[in-house]
Amino acid sequence: MSDIFREIDEELRRDNLEKLWARYGKYVILLALAAVLVTAGVMGWREYRSRQRQEDGVRYAAALALEQQGKNAEAADAFAVLARDAHDGHAVLARLAEAALRVKSGDIDGAVAIYDQLAADSGLDPVFRDAATLLSARYGIDKGDPHSIIARLAPLTDAANAWHPLALELTALAELKAGDQTKAREAYQRLADDLNAPQGLRARAAEMIAALAQ
Repeated sequence: MSDIFREIDEELRRDNLEKLWARYGKYVILLALAAVLVTAGVMGWREYRSRQRQEDGVRYAAALALEQQGKNAEAADAFAVLARDAHDGHAVLARLAEAALRVKSGDIDGAVAIYDQLAADSGLDPVFRDAATLLSARYGIDKGDPHSIIARLAPLTDAANAWHPLALELTALAELKAGDQTKAREAYQRLADDLNAPQGLRARAAEMIAALAQ
């Protein structure tokens, strides 16, 4: 008798499964297909991005090789093209390399323009933006407006900023150019008193304080 009940129970289960499949089977198939497509898409995207990074790395190395051969103008152009087409970090590095070559070849205005573009790019990591601001100030201080440079460097002179020792030194130089020796001494004093600043910068600031006192 128990075998009969078991067979009936199995028939009922089979019947319920068939009904469920008839009602929801197409959705199960769609979900399975969607899962396969998503997985394939993710894997394909990762492979594509990996291939892009490899290509960018090869082009960056080729531009560096031109620089090492003394072909600075060609290297700068190669970095400019790479910066336009590259992805992620290679684009930023290419822009910085291009600007450095502009400085090396005497095109200070071109280099400062690149640094200013990087500093204004809100999509960049703040560390890169701050570095670009410093480099713009460093190479633009001779011909630029010192008060404008001082204002741009002000946020970077905060002790919490990783670049603050260099920002203080550049601020002091800009203050001297603006003719304000008192503010220049104050900036140098902050730098000289900063135990976290590189020893070389602190020593140079102390020398400038002594020179200004005379």
